Amino acid sequence: MEFWHNPRCSKSRQALALLRERGVEPAVRAYLDEPPSAHELRALVAALDFASAHELMRTGEAEYKARGLAPALGEEALIAAMADCPKLIERPVLIRGARAVIGRPPERVLSLL
Repeated sequence: MEFWHNPRCSKSRQALALLRERGVEPAVRAYLDEPPSAHELRALVAALDFASAHELMRTGEAEYKARGLAPALGEEALIAAMADCPKLIERPVLIRGARAVIGRPPERVLSLL
């Protein structure tokens, strides 16, 4: 399992703590320091079973508005924006094989155990 983590995010810290309380120690990826590639983001959108990359975006971020992002821009533009600016990616994310879940609320990560 891989856990995309932002240690400054309380939801991310809570989700990681829930996993550890259950004896699960995922590979932790500080995705802001080690941004995912466009290929990884495409795979994540598929693993999350999202219809669009837009569902993976933090639309409340100032960077989202500053870049003029919107679903109408298309998948590749949205993926490229997240690869370039990983803080646009919703967090936390737990990936297990071909499945993934966003930990909002944090308890959702337990669905992959």
